Amino acid sequence: MKEGKDNKPEPGKHWYRIPNGTKVRCREGGDDGVIDGLTAIVSGANLNAEGRTQYRVQPVGASQVKLAADEDLLFITDRDGLVMIGKEGVHYRRYVTERLRGLFKDDRFVV
Repeated sequence: MKEGKDNKPEPGKHWYRIPNGTKVRCREGGDDGVIDGLTAIVSGANLNAEGRTQYRVQPVGASQVKLAADEDLLFITDRDGLVMIGKEGVHYRRYVTERLRGLFKDDRFVV
């Protein structure tokens, strides 16, 4: 497991914050949920690429929020391959999808 200090972006790579409302699946446990913001973590393993935070994920049907780094998340897409984001329109979803696909491998996107 990576320590937070080792989980920094590589030179030339940018970190892109996953927008609130984005539908995701947690790799561990397979829970589907929605991004509900960021939580700053002082130290520890599995931090986001900027080395300071984890995402709050509200699992479907659960009352407790889970914390997860972006490397622990899969992005749920529609049949056209666009990331699902609340009630956002197709143009915004296309923009976010393009940004995320520029940072993450294709295996991180699930229908």
